[in-house]
Amino acid sequence: MSSQVSKIFVARLLGLDVFDPLGDRLGRLRDVVVVSRGPKKPPACVGVVVEVPGKRRVFVPMTRIQSMESTQIICSGLVNMRRFQQRGQELLVVAELFDRTITFTDGSGRGVIEDIGLAQTRRGDWEINQYYVQRGVAAPGLLGLRSRKRDKVLVSWEDISHGNQSEPQSADTFVATHDDMKAADFADALHEMNEKRRLEIAAHLQDERLADVLQELPDREQVEILSALGLERAADVLEEMDPDDAADLLSEVSEETKHQLLELMNEEEAKDVRRLLAYPEGTAGSVMTPVPVILTPESTVAEALASVRMEELSPALASTVYVVRPPLETPTGRYLGQVHIQALLRAAPPEPLGDILDTELEPMSDLANISEVVRHLATYNLTSVGVTNKEGRLVGAITVDDVLDHILPDDWRSQD
Repeated sequence: MSSQVSKIFVARLLGLDVFDPLGDRLGRLRDVVVVSRGPKKPPACVGVVVEVPGKRRVFVPMTRIQSMESTQIICSGLVNMRRFQQRGQELLVVAELFDRTITFTDGSGRGVIEDIGLAQTRRGDWEINQYYVQRGVAAPGLLGLRSRKRDKVLVSWEDISHGNQSEPQSADTFVATHDDMKAADFADALHEMNEKRRLEIAAHLQDERLADVLQELPDREQVEILSALGLERAADVLEEMDPDDAADLLSEVSEETKHQLLELMNEEEAKDVRRLLAYPEGTAGSVMTPVPVILTPESTVAEALASVRMEELSPALASTVYVVRPPLETPTGRYLGQVHIQALLRAAPPEPLGDILDTELEPMSDLANISEVVRHLATYNLTSVGVTNKEGRLVGAITVDDVLDHILPDDWRSQD
């Protein structure tokens, strides 16, 4: 271990690249693992959790850490690439200790942990040395601190005592620390947590952020979180989800709960979800997105490019504009064809879409089996395809990510 660094705070380590001695990047640090050694010794740091390519989180013991600095971490030797699983008395600093309520041993009140300082002993081991704590009294539930001064202090590990692990815990620090993390990576972090902590953090997220994260979680954990939110909040979150993802989630709950949530949702949002739920499972209609980019043949290339630039569109949905006769809301007027983004980029901005239509690629029937859709996408190297009903009206589009979720194993998110 490098002798230049003897102390470092965990929040500064998060997201840092981890390299092997040859300089090859192993992954990115996501958490630190500590174990309690009783009331008379500070908790020992036993390793770090590194997210390697493929979003798998692996454990790297501190005995493998050669250098730990504020800009990078270097490990030595071979690393076990098996997915990390928490054991025994192990605690995850970011997931479980950040935001935990503590009591000051001098009787001056309570506070909440915002950061943790690690120090290296003379023997080369690492242990918790200090806590960065916000003073204040924890409010009931998950609302965190309510203190006028909101003083923040740096204290020794000996100056505090931890509350019961079953106490409600805020999520302010965790959410703020992971604010820039992609929804899929945030979901992966939630997946590794125990149920209590997962529900606390999910409840703290804004509706839009929670909707994005929910869509990346396994079905069981989606239902678990949705059930814990309460009907009103759950309906708000469903409104923020893509209609196809909301329909998938609602198909996992009881008929009574499904009906209650649909009644509480905004009428327009609920209408799209109801249409998807009406299709038999395993059909194109059951997995399609009912709100692709739709324009008329008189619309210009400039208008089409402006439409596909919308931030809320996924890259797959933004790759194709579907051209129809009015009305433009699904089910639309007669489906005419599609225009790929490459064609838009090659054409003059004033040119009407009707002049550059691709009419050779047939849309899929809304009752087609998902396996047929997969073959169609693969055969023509497409990222999306239009879906029409028996009257030839566009009812939605299917993207590659829509079908991948249905052809991969149910537990693909948690597989090694």
